[in-house]
Amino acid sequence: MTNKVGVGMICKDDEGKLRRVWAVCQDRSLSNKAIEEETIRSAMIKARDATWNQIPRNCNTLANNLATFASKLTAMVVWEVPKTQNSASKVCDYSYGKWVWDESYPIHKYTEECPFLDPGFRCQRSGRTDTDYQKWRWQPHDCNLPRFNATDFLDRVRNGRIVFAGDSIVRNQWESLLCMLAQGVFNQSTIYEEYGSPITKHRGYLSMRFQEYNLTVEYYRVPFLVIIDRPPKNAPKEVRGAIRVDKLHWYSAKWVGADMLLFSPGHWWKEDKTLKMGNYFQQGEIVNMTMDVKEAFGRSLNTLMSWVMQSLNPEQSNIFFRSYSPVHYRDGTWNEGGHCHTFVAPETDHTKLEPEPLNNLQISEIIKKMENIQIKMQFVNITYLTELRKDGHPSNHREPGTPATAPQDCSHWCLPGVPDTWNELLYASLLSKQFRTELKIR
Repeated sequence: MTNKVGVGMICKDDEGKLRRVWAVCQDRSLSNKAIEEETIRSAMIKARDATWNQIPRNCNTLANNLATFASKLTAMVVWEVPKTQNSASKVCDYSYGKWVWDESYPIHKYTEECPFLDPGFRCQRSGRTDTDYQKWRWQPHDCNLPRFNATDFLDRVRNGRIVFAGDSIVRNQWESLLCMLAQGVFNQSTIYEEYGSPITKHRGYLSMRFQEYNLTVEYYRVPFLVIIDRPPKNAPKEVRGAIRVDKLHWYSAKWVGADMLLFSPGHWWKEDKTLKMGNYFQQGEIVNMTMDVKEAFGRSLNTLMSWVMQSLNPEQSNIFFRSYSPVHYRDGTWNEGGHCHTFVAPETDHTKLEPEPLNNLQISEIIKKMENIQIKMQFVNITYLTELRKDGHPSNHREPGTPATAPQDCSHWCLPGVPDTWNELLYASLLSKQFRTELKIR
């Protein structure tokens, strides 16, 4: 089998061989036998890598086709064959495991040269000298996390829309996914912001189009998901803002028709971001001065769920809730001298971990309710694996121009880095759902 595949030649003879291998591997009966899967996998990875590195100027189209076939074959061999060998096993929980050092990880990664990254996430450019934080691979306890395959991901969401809605941590993940998916696009100039908006420091919404796949990957900055408004008339003087727990943000009109929606609404639902800043909770026309953060968050989730049932097509839209991303300030809060710059490896002392955030429990309850009425919704729990990664933050390596006295950033993440693993979990969810939009035309 290896001799038939070739390892990087891109003449028509080798393309023919590759097509024959692809046709053979589409036969699921052969896949069930797991015949020579490791040989195929190894050869195809070499073929794909060599293809990208040895493209003659007059063979771009052929080389691109060859790489596409190679990526598809790699995805089939790596993921479908093991699944048939262990079909009786239960669904894997990717949320719990350990971080393992892996010099080869990630095999096909992007770099800080990716044009879709904010300066604040480019830690190497901002002075961080170690790269160890990029070499830790997440290993679930009872199974293996599927290797991210950008070409396969793009094929699955062809002609679709992916929406990320939340705060700047969601933006962290959105930028990570953009760079990860860009690795599967031959001509990266075909990836652009639809409305010509600059990515850096843009505070509204952004829509990145992957032209070759007729795909948009969109980000909406909505920290609470619901509206934060001016206080109503006759509100008490201490009310500086009103968080309307019964009114979803007006950006929600733009989410209708999306094929994948990822929400992460928990990070701003704290007293420090709400009541202590004078932002109280309003329902109807009245500000409720006694409503606490827990109750308000629950009501906002109910508002979102009502919108989901009224506005989304359950046959089309797949909804993901990403859990809380822990912060790692030590010796003080973010504005009281807290720091994380001394951490250079993941946490190994589990007694130092915080209990499950209340926000996660509330989201889990909502998801169970939605499952009972056949709404496609999944909880992507990244809290535990992320809490172990105290070493992955920008810390004092913030973007150029940041004053030396500015607080450290121990909440966002260096890229490449931890959010890449969040997107690996998202990809694994797509595989488990056998998610695909490629037959849709828009």
